[in-house]
Amino acid sequence: MIRLADVVEILSGQPLRGNEQIVRRVVIDSREAGPGDLFVALPGEQTDGHAFIGQAFAGGAVAALTHQDAPADCAVIDLRPGAPAPQQGSLPLCLRVENTLAALQQLGAAWRARLDLRVIGVTGSVGKSSTKELIWTVLSRQFSTYKNKGNLNNEIGLPLSLLELTKECERAVLEMGTYAIGEIALLCKLAKPAVGVVTNIGPVHLSRLGSIEAIAQAKAELVEALPEEGAAVLNYDDPWVRKMASKTRARMLYYGLDPHADLWADKIEGMGLEGIAFRLHYQGETLHVRVPLLGRHSVHTSLRAAAVGLAEGMSWDHILAGLQDRRASLRLVAAPGPNGSTILDDTYNANPASTIAALNLLEEMQGRKIAVLGDMLELGDYEAVGHQVVGGRAREVADILLTVGKLGRSIGQESLASGMPAGRVLMCANNEEAIDHLKALVAPGDFILIKGSRGMQMEQIVNALSKG
Repeated sequence: MIRLADVVEILSGQPLRGNEQIVRRVVIDSREAGPGDLFVALPGEQTDGHAFIGQAFAGGAVAALTHQDAPADCAVIDLRPGAPAPQQGSLPLCLRVENTLAALQQLGAAWRARLDLRVIGVTGSVGKSSTKELIWTVLSRQFSTYKNKGNLNNEIGLPLSLLELTKECERAVLEMGTYAIGEIALLCKLAKPAVGVVTNIGPVHLSRLGSIEAIAQAKAELVEALPEEGAAVLNYDDPWVRKMASKTRARMLYYGLDPHADLWADKIEGMGLEGIAFRLHYQGETLHVRVPLLGRHSVHTSLRAAAVGLAEGMSWDHILAGLQDRRASLRLVAAPGPNGSTILDDTYNANPASTIAALNLLEEMQGRKIAVLGDMLELGDYEAVGHQVVGGRAREVADILLTVGKLGRSIGQESLASGMPAGRVLMCANNEEAIDHLKALVAPGDFILIKGSRGMQMEQIVNALSKG
């Protein structure tokens, strides 16, 4: 655990003597601040954390990082260049820095540098979180392994994750997201990954990055940052990812469904809610594998986790046991629905590739199939085509299609244009309208897939149906 004296020394280059106060956690939400915590006051789009320093102290925080004038009742240590040597003050302390975000990143990088562990970075357009979770279950079979929580995968969340690492950690699996060129390079500078995993390249956040080429360039920053003794785990089936081999000094480990990959799979069998089975091939060896992951697309998730296990020198016994571990917090989950139905909850986010993968899973179900699909956001120039592609696949799979939102409406329109009967397509303006329709039509044995972009908040539908 980091000490308050360590924080001062890292940020100022000068020691703070006589203070052995342990920092329990580093937090950016004053409502979460508790005894022993360090609160980082960050400016935001809606509000500024500096306005809540007093609330953090009231919760028990021992110190706050600030780049504004401190509250009058707070002892201040100035850590900016040229300031006098830090002197011990009474708790709680306000630590004055030039920029609180930069200070948070500096703290995370310095703390990670003190630890003897290997970091596995995971990026890509689709499947990062599921991949992170499954890599964690695999590595945990042999190593003390950390994974970053939720979506703490950006310039704020990743340094917070680094500050959660302990000296007992041997491996850390860190998801890395990006909205712009240079962001993953920054995250790699902080985390120093030894292994980099790239899932795929697709039109996710296309409206922000502008082109598929820019998305590929941004994701490639992970493999570019790997050391020569590291390993790049790349999707051979994705041409954009396969080309990243020329951008890294690390050794290559390709995975995919193509026999030219180092680690590849075939004979894939979807077993609905029972998971998937497949044959796995590596260096002339063939293994028959069955894992409790939903959807045939999960074979790629399994291959990535297995490849990382191989890169870290694990045995097949440990790798296969990790693949079958049910502790992974996966995005797509099955839950009981109303009237004896089953909900396939995939509401975390959506884009054309992940939505089609979810529809493919729905197709495996034995029962009436209801697809509830919402807007897919941030697709840029691919917006119209992406929704049309999903609409065409929905027509092939769903017995009943409900769409939510303005963009979702184009999914329904394409399904109708592709030949889906009008009586089986319901186009809803919002979640409340969709809930009303579903409560009226869901019957025993139905399978209900619910999926849309994060901004659509379609978990509201799941919650309403789960209550009966």
